[in-house]
Order: sequence, then structure tokens, then C-alpha cells
Amino acid sequence: MSEEKRDGSLVILSGPSGAGKSALTEYALRSLPGLKFSISYTTRAPRGGERDGVEYFFTDRAKFESLAAAGEFLEWAEVHGNYYGTSRSFIDGVLRQGDDAILDIDVQGARAVKASRPDAVAVFVMPPSFEALRERLLRRSLDDESVIARRLKIALNEIRSYENYDYLIINDDLKNAEREFVAIIIAAHCRMNLRRNAVVSIMEHFGGTADG
Repeated sequence: MSEEKRDGSLVILSGPSGAGKSALTEYALRSLPGLKFSISYTTRAPRGGERDGVEYFFTDRAKFESLAAAGEFLEWAEVHGNYYGTSRSFIDGVLRQGDDAILDIDVQGARAVKASRPDAVAVFVMPPSFEALRERLLRRSLDDESVIARRLKIALNEIRSYENYDYLIINDDLKNAEREFVAIIIAAHCRMNLRRNAVVSIMEHFGGTADG
């Protein structure tokens, strides 16, 4: 029996800067066919080797505000002095095709997406300790010390939001964290509400119904 066409799953991934969100996302994209990364819009400048249209769509504040006013964003917020937003049309297109979409967004954005898309699977990734997070931020060498200090301060408030998520990954071992994240995405396909139509079809072959 061929698998019935389904809508994809919307996966939210949040956590403080340096917790490992990018590494988990890259691993999942390599490991799972039909998984798409939602490229956010941002007004911040590119860091390191980031490229427009790959990691982010880089834009200025005037253009961003115009898109927000037109309702283009599923969610948007100002974080660390810059705007970030999720394209509504991109997400809806991916899900209609039956593919899954990953959103790498902060806790404020995750709250907004969950309010409008309660079926989204929300995953929070947490560092094993404050010191581990500080070391990772220093090792990246992407920000100066004042920016790192600010990110560490913000991290405390972000971590306090972990209970609002469906799943928690403690990234003390990257390989294990990668396996856990992929397992969560695969398990999301087996949720009862997504399998209900398939169950009805199977039960009909047994001469009954899923409710009886």
C-alpha cells in the first residue's frame, strides 16, 4: 500500500546562541530527505562566510518593515537590535508539498508560531552549563567580548523558557544530540492526528472503522 500524501511537519528549534542549533540543523538536513530549512529575513549584517539567500535573506530595515506590514511574515521580532522574520509563503509551500520545515528561531518567535500553528513541533536545545556556553561563544570568534557578555545575559532568560517546548535536547555530546533531533523529527510523522486518515483506510479493509 502506498503512503498517503500528507502535509509536512513544522519543526521549531530554539536555544541560546552557541547552544548548537546550527550544527543540529545541518545534520538533520543531511540525514533526512524532504527536510527544508526556513531561511529567515534579517536586518543584521552577515557574519563569517554567511551568504544572502543561504543562511539568511539579508535586507535593510525599511524593506523588512514593508514586508511585515504586508503580512509576509509568520512571525517576526527584534532581537539583539536587529529584525528577524519567518516567511509565511515559504513555510506554507513546503508543508503543502509534504516536506518538513525547520525554523531556527528565538523563544519570542517560537511562542508566536506555536500560537498560530499549535501542531508545530517545538524543540529546545540547551548547553550543559554556563561555562560550556561561554567557551563555545569565545571559540567561534564571531563577536567581541561585549557582544558575548550580552548574549550570555540574554541566554539566562531564553533558557527559562524551555518548559514551553515539546522536547528538550541537552547538547553535552553533539553526536548524541544530533541523533535525538533526527529521532524527534521522524517521530513527528507518527503523531495520531497525522495518521488518522491512514488508519481509517486500514480499518475499512478489516470491515470496521477506526472509531468502532
